[in-house]
Amino acid sequence: MADKTELEEIKKGRETWEKGPLNKALSRFGERKKKFTSISGTPVNRIYTPEDTATLRYQTDLGFPGNYPYTRGVQPTMYRGRFWTMRQYAGFGSAAETNARYRYLLEKGQTGLSVAFDLPTQAGYDSDHALSMGEVGKVGVAIDSIDDMRVLFDRIPLDKVTTSMTINAPATILLGMYLALAEAQNVSWDKVGGTVQNDVLKEIICRGQYIYPPGPTMRLTVDLIEFCQKHVPRWNTISISGYHIRESGSTAAQEIAFTIADGIAYAKACVDRGMDVDQFAGRLSFFFNAFTNVLEEAAKFRAARRVWAKVMKERFGAKNPRAMMLRYHVQTGGVTLTAQQPLNNIVRVGLQAYAASLGGCQSLHTNSYDEALCLPTEEAVTVALRTQQIVAEESGSTDTIDPLAGSYYVESMTDQIEADVNEYIEKIDARGGTLQAIEEGYIQKEIQNSAYRFQKEIESGERAYVGINKYQMEEPPPENLLRIDMSVGEKETEKLKALRAERNPDAWQAALGHLREVTKSGDNVMPAVIEAVKARATVGEICDVWREIFGEYRPKEFV
Repeated sequence: MADKTELEEIKKGRETWEKGPLNKALSRFGERKKKFTSISGTPVNRIYTPEDTATLRYQTDLGFPGNYPYTRGVQPTMYRGRFWTMRQYAGFGSAAETNARYRYLLEKGQTGLSVAFDLPTQAGYDSDHALSMGEVGKVGVAIDSIDDMRVLFDRIPLDKVTTSMTINAPATILLGMYLALAEAQNVSWDKVGGTVQNDVLKEIICRGQYIYPPGPTMRLTVDLIEFCQKHVPRWNTISISGYHIRESGSTAAQEIAFTIADGIAYAKACVDRGMDVDQFAGRLSFFFNAFTNVLEEAAKFRAARRVWAKVMKERFGAKNPRAMMLRYHVQTGGVTLTAQQPLNNIVRVGLQAYAASLGGCQSLHTNSYDEALCLPTEEAVTVALRTQQIVAEESGSTDTIDPLAGSYYVESMTDQIEADVNEYIEKIDARGGTLQAIEEGYIQKEIQNSAYRFQKEIESGERAYVGINKYQMEEPPPENLLRIDMSVGEKETEKLKALRAERNPDAWQAALGHLREVTKSGDNVMPAVIEAVKARATVGEICDVWREIFGEYRPKEFV
């Protein structure tokens, strides 16, 4: 942004500084013996000057908040208007236990709900399935039927809160239950707001909670997006997730690149269905991680907005400004939490939340300090929520919009991440697109290589990790950890027996039969799914219909 003459003067001034004061200081004191790189491995210069932002053009690269390319934020007022949604991810044991935690968090000032489902529910199995044994209610709440969903949201009016549901392969079923419950509460669908993750491509890439092959899975995803565009206009139909990509060991740039590549695949599938990008893209949302390197993370979020805006405008021809806005939820880095000296995690989460606020997120979950040891206790989850509230109310990061704009370092890092992201997207396009790149194992291998580099740095001591390879200490065994009642599986099994005995067998059988016919016909499955859950069909029973038709996915093994 400086002119040529000024840049020459800065260059001469830097060279004079390097030969004089800097060399003198280095000869006397030196510098810390480490490689100065970001967590992602990007080299960090000693100083940054206008030389590093010489190509930056304010109007085209930054613009103003709420204006294309949205580098500085998607809303004209950002947090001066209102804070991000404070949405603590929670779920464990039975629906009744989780409902109690939700009401506790709402009483403490949480502004949105976020549902964690247990692994059997995520995998499309009922609690009484043989493969569910020992996992029911462990890492999330067990939801088998609409009866459980009714208990989960007992005394929580669905027109007064927004709910995010972290569910993927069975996303249509859980959303169907939620919409049926809204009807039972006399809440019209146009007043229901929230998000369903619905992103199975990232499950195939790194997390493993997929059921069906990619083709049928994409069909179910698009069915949900299409249905909500017509009938549930306030619902975010997918949360395209980079969080788990980063948890698996990716760099910041890889997290953005592979997430946006997945977004391109979903958008293309919708366009191929005949949907108008300007109508559906405004309800595509994203989900990112926040690590402890505050400045890299803030730059990452800024770069992500700019890349997505250009993708939607230039690749898909979007004209509606909302269709070009990258709106996203952030969760602080679960993989960064340590079982050693767990109170240190409060500081880590505080820095990560600060990075999310500086980067301009729309929604935030802060992890609890004890999560490396157990599901969060009430004390720990309260501290996590208070962390968000302190950042929002006391840090000053919310007083002005995009406070790091113009920083030579942050702008340079933003440009570097954008360039790295675009390079990855070009490589994925050259391989035939996201699905082909996943099938070939390209994306998975890139993440594995980054994870290996980072782990080597920790093990060698090249990168300090407080309490892990530096500043260790002897500690007593942890106390007051949250314990999940092992009998929850037995209780859920008994509930399922009662449900199957009580429900109308003719209505249940007819609903599943209709779902089977609609699925085979290629029509949108959502109306039939809602009919089935109202007939008290279970998650496992509906998923089994699709297992019969689609089969189960078994990915290739890559060397």
